[in-house]
Amino acid sequence: MIKNVLFDLDDTILDFGKAEKEALKYAFEHKGIEPTEELLARYSVINEEHWKRLEKEELTRDGVKYGRFRQLFDEYGITASPIETADLYEKRLSCGHHFIDGAEALLSSLYGKYRLYLVSNGTYSVQEGRLASSGIEKYFDGIFISEKVGCEKPKKEFFDYCFSFIPDFSADETVIIGDSLTSDMRGGKNAGIKTVWFNRKGKTNDTDMNFDAVTNSLFEIENIIKSL
Repeated sequence: MIKNVLFDLDDTILDFGKAEKEALKYAFEHKGIEPTEELLARYSVINEEHWKRLEKEELTRDGVKYGRFRQLFDEYGITASPIETADLYEKRLSCGHHFIDGAEALLSSLYGKYRLYLVSNGTYSVQEGRLASSGIEKYFDGIFISEKVGCEKPKKEFFDYCFSFIPDFSADETVIIGDSLTSDMRGGKNAGIKTVWFNRKGKTNDTDMNFDAVTNSLFEIENIIKSL
């Protein structure tokens, strides 16, 4: 029986893709860069690659924050400052939120039935602003952001730190729900807890992992938790 539910934040509870696009347009326009769909799409690819390298400890956080813009600008011959653009982007990103369909209702329904925890690799200042804007902090018994914890998902050390704050913790009574194969699902496997892959975008599981459940809808999550 599940008692502890760990949720990823970006693209699980909050729609990061939508917020990212808005923040990028804001930053680019302020630096005199036309935010074409091609440029925005290429940034998203580069950004994902940089975060995966951070998870593998191949990059620092500053390497991600500025390196993704530096690479993008080098590829497109853009002369604007990557540092100034990155700072504008993060400032805008931290100011608002968009919910994944069903997220608010799910948290409200689970609240009081399970102990809920948030586990995120996002930048602390950005996530702090988005959580305050969304008003969902009230649902969680603990919020763990890797920049504050001192290590990233999927490292076992990240989860061990989180578990140390969960009363009477048992791995058998704990599940992680998230969209990322490399951080959430791999992290859950490393931690020895149950895993539910929220595959909203219909990605292919190209890993060697199997999960306790897979769904493309948050409206199915509560019944899945009950069945574990």
